[in-house]
Amino acid sequence: MNRSLFRSSLVVLAAILSVAPVLAKDEPAKSPSAVATVNGKAIPKIRADILVNAQTAQGQPDSDDLRKAVREELVRREIIAQEAEKKGINKKPIIQGQMDMARQSVLINAYLGDYLRSHQVSEEALKKEYENIKLQLGDKEYKARHILVEKEDEAKDIIAKLKKGEKFEDLAKQSKDPGSKERGGDLGWAAPSNYVKPFSEAMVKLEKGKFTEVPVKTDFGFHVILLEDARELKLPAMDEAKPQLSQRLQQQMVEKHIKELLSKTKVE
Repeated sequence: MNRSLFRSSLVVLAAILSVAPVLAKDEPAKSPSAVATVNGKAIPKIRADILVNAQTAQGQPDSDDLRKAVREELVRREIIAQEAEKKGINKKPIIQGQMDMARQSVLINAYLGDYLRSHQVSEEALKKEYENIKLQLGDKEYKARHILVEKEDEAKDIIAKLKKGEKFEDLAKQSKDPGSKERGGDLGWAAPSNYVKPFSEAMVKLEKGKFTEVPVKTDFGFHVILLEDARELKLPAMDEAKPQLSQRLQQQMVEKHIKELLSKTKVE
């Protein structure tokens, strides 16, 4: 979990980055030739170029077999599209709307992909972000369990039972946290910054093997926390984290740019 901050991403950014290798290439030379003709309608070569570029960008070598497979796929698409048009499906308002949205998505991805290519993340910015994340995460991570309940009296009752010797794992079955209750309240290893402040502050004060003797209140309810262990936090090296750091900073740039565009736009 200590690496989670390196992996954050925006859905739109993921889409942009997924097509960026294709967009980054020089636009294929336009050719009047068609890869095939279906019922008299030619399939432009540019469509094949786009699909081939998408595959080679993922590491597949350009080959006759690849281009043959692409041609077959384009023919299948054209046949189905022609059948859809024969039935007038393309004239349905909802289908036209979806086609407009698809066209808009291509334009958005192309625009933002171009923006990212012209705003490269510097080495200095990567180092600064890496140090900021290190500072935010701290130098330790903790392995804790917790039991979450709605009312303070419920938490106090659990604490009383723990003091009498009942097992934390058994009591965790009444927890309101579906993600950990079946694991005896186990939260795994995580840095304090992964939790809301009241929770992390209470957790780091505990001694190994001890639990909170006063309910910890957060926006989620009341927690009883057990600290099982603590250890030195080992982050990935700067070079290892560069791809995630770069994506994180690109995400921030895209968000900032969109806000700037919104501030200049008249919306009624």
